[in-house]
Amino acid sequence: MSLRKPTLFQGVATALITPFRDGMLDRAALCRLIEGQIEGGAAAILVAGTTGEGSTLSFAEHGEVIEAARDCIRNRVPLLAGCGSNCTDRAVELAKIACRSGADGLLAVTPYYNKGTDSGILKHFQAIAEASSKPVMVYSVPSRTGVALRMRHYRELAKLENVVGVKEASGDLSLLGELCAECGDRLDIYTGNDDNTVLAMRLGAKGVVSVCSNVAPKGMSEICRLCAAGEWKRAAERAGRLRPLIDGLFREVNPVPVKYLAHLMGYCENEYRLPLTSPTRETQRLLRELLTAEVR
Repeated sequence: MSLRKPTLFQGVATALITPFRDGMLDRAALCRLIEGQIEGGAAAILVAGTTGEGSTLSFAEHGEVIEAARDCIRNRVPLLAGCGSNCTDRAVELAKIACRSGADGLLAVTPYYNKGTDSGILKHFQAIAEASSKPVMVYSVPSRTGVALRMRHYRELAKLENVVGVKEASGDLSLLGELCAECGDRLDIYTGNDDNTVLAMRLGAKGVVSVCSNVAPKGMSEICRLCAAGEWKRAAERAGRLRPLIDGLFREVNPVPVKYLAHLMGYCENEYRLPLTSPTRETQRLLRELLTAEVR
């Protein structure tokens, strides 16, 4: 039976940080974060992605994070889960774990480091899609992976019935516009860059998978709401007010600044997994300055 391609969400999906305490998942902190997201208007929550330090999680922890998030969300918004790896077998196993653990959809990044040929990249995503009982979004973020999906890839990926969307985080708005125009009837397009949200939605994207919304869900949700209503000027003005925060959150490698700011706001411990460490003193100072009523 053919699987109808669903729309997983419209608006903001928060790429959630993973809170740790003494090296373990901090379930209480995870629920605090999730409640803040839902109260702030997030349309979906993504766990175990890049921002969630997913590549540092064991198979068991991967399932634990998803199950804990599922229990906190209680079907109020869709739960998405990362299943990225540069090893296709590992990515397939992560996809199966995510489906068993209660995810409503998966996010699969391009295979990094060993990269893969065009054929290999497509077969990688096909293997994940075939292994998953849930809809799959593909994710292109060449600044991290060294691999950029191009239109030749997207045309083929759109043919896979279980691939329903794209998180396009290359920052190439020309590509995003072409993608929306050519594949938008078969794939839901989202930007992965907070600072491109208004432009991306004007080109046809359905929303953003956001880092900033970890600490400013109301602001990011409002931007998407204004865009959906066609109020582009007001959306741009609102985005402009958040721009200093967005810039600050990417002063160092994500998720270091956003987790530190969430810590300052009382959501979680300032704990990372190596090779990530606490931000520099200068970045800490800047983030403290950004901790204003606007951020909250």
